[in-house]
Amino acid sequence: MDVQESLSLAVTNLTSPPVLAFVLGLVAVVLRTDLRLPDAVYQATSIYLLLAIGIKGGVALRESSAGEVALPILVTVLLGVAIPIAAFALLRWWTPLGRIDRGAMAAHYGSTSLVTFTAALVFLEASAIAFEGYVATLLTILEVPGIVVGLLLAQGARGQRFGESLREVVFGRSVLLLVGGLVIGFLTGTVGYARVEPFFGGIFIGVLTLFLLDLGMLTGRQLAAVRKAGPGLVAFALVFPVLAGSAGVIGGSVAGMSVGGAMVLGVLCASASYIAAPAAVRLALPEATPSVTLVSSLGITFPFNLIVGIPLYLLVAEAVGAWLA
Repeated sequence: MDVQESLSLAVTNLTSPPVLAFVLGLVAVVLRTDLRLPDAVYQATSIYLLLAIGIKGGVALRESSAGEVALPILVTVLLGVAIPIAAFALLRWWTPLGRIDRGAMAAHYGSTSLVTFTAALVFLEASAIAFEGYVATLLTILEVPGIVVGLLLAQGARGQRFGESLREVVFGRSVLLLVGGLVIGFLTGTVGYARVEPFFGGIFIGVLTLFLLDLGMLTGRQLAAVRKAGPGLVAFALVFPVLAGSAGVIGGSVAGMSVGGAMVLGVLCASASYIAAPAAVRLALPEATPSVTLVSSLGITFPFNLIVGIPLYLLVAEAVGAWLA
């Protein structure tokens, strides 16, 4: 892919309805409008996205052989352990955060962002770039170990609180819907999916657009706090996703994934959780500072990945793929 094609894909991403809806949400907050979506909309759209991705991934997983997915799954687990450890170490050097807050941050950055992942899939489909259908399985696998490692690094394994937090992750809404969707899709296959495709496929981008509008407003309300985050935290929130994303791309490429698949694994590794991780951290580390993790993951890293990171990780995947060929 040459420079002109790369720029064209980047522009396509920036002008896609979901990204523009996210920007509209930011603008609505900056202009102090009265635009506000009911909480029920956020709950309903997040449930829809989780279940839709799980079902579609389950259908693709049924069509994949065990040998095809074994190595990518192993690489994903290793990345899920290594990324929070790296985040914890870099935060010690770059920020004045204490051990508890560094562990909370590591849990967020070790886990994944469903919306960033979804935007990456929409970007690849719009660009006609193929990727492995089992990437939803990798999303589910990567959701848990990063949170657990981050909590352990924060010395969160303190009796009942850690146990409750682990249960919140494993049996929480995010993992339950993703795993449940995978099972449904795997059991029903392409024939069963065809019956629900008009709902879980046909209106998918429209629901994502509505979800990102709401998320844009939520992010906009954190913009003022970005200035107070400190240069070290801002640098981490911008640089670490590129490092982790590049590691994910390399891992996926070495595991034999396509350029599109390696790019998606890179996006997963580069993203930061703001659904599953906050709930787990709130239980296990009540003394952590939630504003720090929210500003970093949602206020800085999420828009960076959404606007710049997704096309960037594709370029990295193409470069790594050409080098390994």
